[in-house]
Formats: sequence, structure tokens, C-alpha cells
Amino acid sequence: MNIRVSPEELRADRMSAAHVERAVEAIDTDGYVILDNVVAHEHLDVLRVKMTEDSQKLLRAEKWGGAGNVRGHLQQGAPPMAPYVFRDIVSNPFVIQVTKRVLGNGVTGPGGKMFNSFYGGNTNCPGSQEQALHRDHPHLWPNLEQAHPPFALAINIFFVQVTEENGATELWPGSHLNTKAFDKDNIAAQRQVAPPIRAETEKGSIVIRDMRLWHRGMTNHSNEFRHMINMNHNMYWRVRRQTLRFAAGCEAAFDSTDLEHNAVFTDEPINYLTGETVGA
Repeated sequence: MNIRVSPEELRADRMSAAHVERAVEAIDTDGYVILDNVVAHEHLDVLRVKMTEDSQKLLRAEKWGGAGNVRGHLQQGAPPMAPYVFRDIVSNPFVIQVTKRVLGNGVTGPGGKMFNSFYGGNTNCPGSQEQALHRDHPHLWPNLEQAHPPFALAINIFFVQVTEENGATELWPGSHLNTKAFDKDNIAAQRQVAPPIRAETEKGSIVIRDMRLWHRGMTNHSNEFRHMINMNHNMYWRVRRQTLRFAAGCEAAFDSTDLEHNAVFTDEPINYLTGETVGA
């Protein structure tokens, strides 16, 4: 489902209750929702120039990453310093409205509040290979008759319009509710329930998806890199394996009081392309 955030909502920095409920229902049912018109194009353009330069370095080194380390897919960290850190990416108010609602009334508690555990990205290079079907996280408990509620949500931000031509991700709607073994027979059965779709998005859109949702990166048939920034919002009780490192000077972008950014700000150099900013 796509939800277009209106100019009135943008000015108010807040989605209507009806839009939030639609987003929650989409994630509960399909495992994902797409929020349109929520990131400034000029911010994406600045990031794209920098990350394209970084992509060239990683490409020469053949630093393949992501699920299966498939050729053509780079595990590429986003630059964690000014002028490349923007509020509408790291602290997007519309995303946080949705993730707070999806993660439930227990979003805050004795252990704190929901938190971000990851600030990185993936780059789909021209001529890439298809990834194997996968999920970012299994169900927390095996052999359940019914899927448990969400515990973590992936936030995917793209810099350009995404189409099948430049490698729109394949998503399997409803597969986050499938608790059976992740094998050939179950995959065939899930296809009969709901066949996969391609997550085509406008520039300025953000995809929010349950981390159990089945998906895979597809071939980029264009001549340009297709970048993506990724963050993971988690229930407060999950283990925090790593604090995210950002350069001093960009603290103002992290202004949400509903999300624990799980970040420290340092004056020391950060080698983000080596994975220093990657969380668990």
C-alpha cells in the first residue's frame, strides 16, 4: 500500500490518524507500507552524489554484501557526518509515527523506548545478479501456529524513482505471517496465497517493512547505481549490540523524543565504508 503524505501533513510534521491507521493495517496484513512525499529531493540529491563516489571505490574493490554477498550488491554505509545527515531521514516524523504505533503500547517501558540499531545501506549496481529469497530476521520463537506481533521494522530510503528497470526489490506480501519452514514447498505454497510484487517507489518515498517479510534484491538493468539507506527500529527490550557512531556537528537532526537514536557523536574520523556505523 502507498500512502501519500499531504502538504497539510507536511506542514504540521504529522500524519492524520486515518493515515497512521492505514499504514498500521498495511504492515499488519501485507508486511509493508510505502509513505510517499516524505523526504526532500534536495537531500537525496546531495546524498546520491557522495554515495556514488563511495560506490565507485567499493565497486573497484568488489566489496559485495547484503544477503548472500551476491555480485552487484554492495553493503554500503551511508556517510554519518554533515552535510549528509538529514532529519527527514534519520528522524523522519512520519516514519516514527508509524513505527511507534506498529510496535505497540509497549514501545516504552522499564528498559527505555524503541531504538534504531542500524544506519547503513545497500547499493544495487548496474548488471547485478538476483539475490536469493530471504528474510532479514526469522520469527523469535519456532514452530508457532500463529505469527507473533512485530518486534522490528526496516526503514528503506531510496534516492531516485525505483522501477523494475533499476532493480525494484521483490516483496512477498503477507509472508511475515508465515511461520512454517523456509523451504521450497513452503515458498511454493506462499506464492499461491499471495504472489510477489515489486516495490516501485517515487523519489522521496520511504518503505517500512516487517523484518520477517520475504524479499530479494533484483537485477539493476539501468546504467546507474540504485542506492538505499536502511535503518532498523526495534522494540525497547531487544538487545542493543552496538552504538551507532556519527560525526559531531549533526546532532540537531536527531530530534525525535519517541525514538532512541542509539547514537554517539565523535570528533574522531569514522571509516564508515568499512562498516563502523553498522549495528545489529
